Amino acid sequence: MDEPTVEEPLLTIRRGADGEDGAMASTAAEVNRLLRLAGPLMAGFVLRNSVQMVSVMFVGHLGELQLAGSSLAASLASVTGFSLLSGMSSALDTLCGQAYGAGQHRLLGVYAQRAMLVLAAAAVPIALVWASAGEILLLFGQDPAIAAEAGAYARWMIPSLAAYVPLACALRFLQAQGIVVPVMASSGVAAVAHVAVCWALVHKAGMGSKGAALSGAVTYWTNFAVLAFYARLSGACKTTWTGFSMDAFRELRRFTELAVPSAMMVWMTNGPDRGD
Repeated sequence: MDEPTVEEPLLTIRRGADGEDGAMASTAAEVNRLLRLAGPLMAGFVLRNSVQMVSVMFVGHLGELQLAGSSLAASLASVTGFSLLSGMSSALDTLCGQAYGAGQHRLLGVYAQRAMLVLAAAAVPIALVWASAGEILLLFGQDPAIAAEAGAYARWMIPSLAAYVPLACALRFLQAQGIVVPVMASSGVAAVAHVAVCWALVHKAGMGSKGAALSGAVTYWTNFAVLAFYARLSGACKTTWTGFSMDAFRELRRFTELAVPSAMMVWMTNGPDRGD
């Protein structure tokens, strides 16, 4: 059977006596295919977004001031950090999708490494903003006590950036290959582990709201580790990840020119609701 070409429609309409049945069958098959991709992606998105929500829920049991500060800091971190980094990593959807479709599988790994370098550079000014979150909130007229609590929470969230950068790139890298169920499973494992990590840091270790903020870093590293082990042990990425390459340091400006508009689009569209 001949392989389909880009000129052929996704849904082939059959003519003849069974034309209507054939069209419905083709449509049903395509819808089923989309659901198999979209379902795990949606579930993984929800699970990853639950990380910061669960952290704030744990802080909510510590007092009203802690809850107000952590909620404000989480919103600030989402707008100034996670949304931007997630948007920048979405440039991999275009680059990796094109490379995979063209059969240039090695380029997927190179693009992912290049994205990690660019996102890591972008995370530096984001970390500086989070470190000064308390002072920034005071400038905008926030209550001093809440601003101080939010500032402390934001500072303890800074380690999350180091984990979120490779995680965001790994997610796009795998999704471009149609590997969505392992992505969902790793997000589920991380989400379940996050509850235990929050309890251990907030209550067992006695860190309070600082422990809740730090727990995000542990969970993101857990998520990334599961994906890395899967890619390494399953063999699913043996042609797309061939190890670290010096090619990753080339054309960084070109990737940045694509990543920045992508980040602005995600940031302006989703704002504080984005935590992917």
